[in-house]
Amino acid sequence: MAPAIRRVLVDPVALRVSIVGIGIDLVDVERVRRLFARHGLRAQKRFLTAAEAAYVNDCADPARHAAARVAAKEAVYKAMQPLPGARAIGWTDIEVIRGPEGAPVVGLHGRAAEIARQVPGLVLHLSLTHAEFTAGAMAIAELPPSNS
Repeated sequence: MAPAIRRVLVDPVALRVSIVGIGIDLVDVERVRRLFARHGLRAQKRFLTAAEAAYVNDCADPARHAAARVAAKEAVYKAMQPLPGARAIGWTDIEVIRGPEGAPVVGLHGRAAEIARQVPGLVLHLSLTHAEFTAGAMAIAELPPSNS
């Protein structure tokens, strides 16, 4: 016999959110490996914050983790594109931070932080994945329900 499915009743109004944007990106791990081998610290400084560089360089396969962060930055950038001025966001304006339980969290700096401050309540969700050859990320920018 199939397990019983428990129905949960929720107020549909409480679930209403406004999606501002969605972004997704895939990055070839080997391409990042070659980029960092060819340009070294200069490439890391262009694409990663100091904290991100320290994290990925402590990993067994830095290119795989760097590729996931590059994908995350591009996904967040795409999710923020509907916001005014978002085209000016740079690579290090977006940072992938490990949350308290290890899940990725978005940190914003510079132009990205300025744009986010202009949109009270903006929330960015981020999911990362990586395999041997590819890293990917998905980001969602949302606003909480309004009380009106």
